[in-house]
Amino acid sequence: MITLNLKQRPPRSPRVRLGGFVILPRLLDKCRASLDKANGDYHYACPLDQRFFSFVGIDPEVLKEEMKNGLGDGEILDWIHAHAQNPRSELEINMWSHFQEKRAPSSMEEREFFNKVQKAAAPNRSDIVTFFDLLDLDDFVTFGGKP
Repeated sequence: MITLNLKQRPPRSPRVRLGGFVILPRLLDKCRASLDKANGDYHYACPLDQRFFSFVGIDPEVLKEEMKNGLGDGEILDWIHAHAQNPRSELEINMWSHFQEKRAPSSMEEREFFNKVQKAAAPNRSDIVTFFDLLDLDDFVTFGGKP
């Protein structure tokens, strides 16, 4: 398995799906990079990743141990399905993923954080509404893109 150097480029967008799950490909990129000490400013098992772990009922440290075996994305997906404490149907996965894609700040603290990051990355953009929008923008700007 090729590990991304997250000091040179961002992980996959949180919108990218694996087995219907959003967030999962991104957290796998961060996990592999952290195992190789190439994660830069990206953190495996961050609050976004925790949404996935909570939904399926997988301990992030147990998954990290499994990742040391060099498994590919499909093999990890099979492992997740086999070890999930909260097995999910295709419909549940799709509904959860859709909700995550549309999730926006819902508290004053989240709104303050969101606004701070957006102001730093692209203060004149009014189309940044969801957390996924913000992550994609931040990844793009962090690696030299112009907002």
